[in-house]
Amino acid sequence: MSGFNSGDAAALGKVGVLFGGRSAERDVSIMSGNGVHAALQSKGIDAHLFDTGERSIADLAAQEFDRVFIALHGRFGEDGSLQGALEQLGIPYTGSGVMACAIGMDKIYTKMIWLMRGLPTPRYASLDAGTDLAQVVAQLGLPLIVKPPHEGSSMGITKVRAGSDLKAAYEVAAGFDEIVLAEEFVTGRELTVAVLGRGAQARALPIVEIVAPDGNYDYQNKYFTDDTKYFCPAQLDDATSAEVARLAVEAYRAIDCEGWGRVDVLLRASDNKPFLIEVNTSPGMTSHSLVPMAARALGISYEDLCVEIVRSARLKMAQGQG
Repeated sequence: MSGFNSGDAAALGKVGVLFGGRSAERDVSIMSGNGVHAALQSKGIDAHLFDTGERSIADLAAQEFDRVFIALHGRFGEDGSLQGALEQLGIPYTGSGVMACAIGMDKIYTKMIWLMRGLPTPRYASLDAGTDLAQVVAQLGLPLIVKPPHEGSSMGITKVRAGSDLKAAYEVAAGFDEIVLAEEFVTGRELTVAVLGRGAQARALPIVEIVAPDGNYDYQNKYFTDDTKYFCPAQLDDATSAEVARLAVEAYRAIDCEGWGRVDVLLRASDNKPFLIEVNTSPGMTSHSLVPMAARALGISYEDLCVEIVRSARLKMAQGQG
């Protein structure tokens, strides 16, 4: 990062990189955390790994970190619970605050807010054990995407092509969440938009298009194969690119995200209309991850990206009250 020196590194103090955790995405978080830790250390920052899945909040407090970089994904790291503890401890942290993380982690509540703001997202239904599944098929049509609303990294997701398969798909997702999300399937191009900053200063990075084998961007194809193709910047006309970026920033702001995040978008093939799918408030930082890819398209290295994010760490709740 231009102008970043040893004095800047020292000013950041002792930095904890929170990784691992207890969610279904633990393995991805370990990869993210190790990458972030190495990047910060390469810049002369006093960075230390801290596995929240193996160590306690009391131990975290005892480390006396001046700030922390949250490289956790999923529950107990991306859902607002850890952010609340850090607010209580007075430790500045990267990414969004308690409420934004809690909402962003719940795909159903995220969609509710987007719809209230007039932002486009696929039609959906919430499923539980008593839902009339035939009615859901009649309402939304086929195919459907069925997913647990509190998981990421494509955990528990099924594409349902026949109504008779919906029950089995529900049961897979219900293994992760009591309430399950069924969403109309949008045929088209898969895009993702990294966003940095907060409020009026939030900005979109170049759009990434994802082309997975047979259109199946699952856990394996996200992290462990080289078969998925990525195009950054995505080959879109100027008007479509501008509209997708605008919607992504609006979606990010709608739930009060800050620091950094990633908004997933589907571009419908029939008319090039974009649909918002979900927001990630603690995106992956692995070698296959998309936020670093988007940053590289602007000439921002992985190391400089990590520095920009950790420099934005702050407490979000109003100070000096009570």
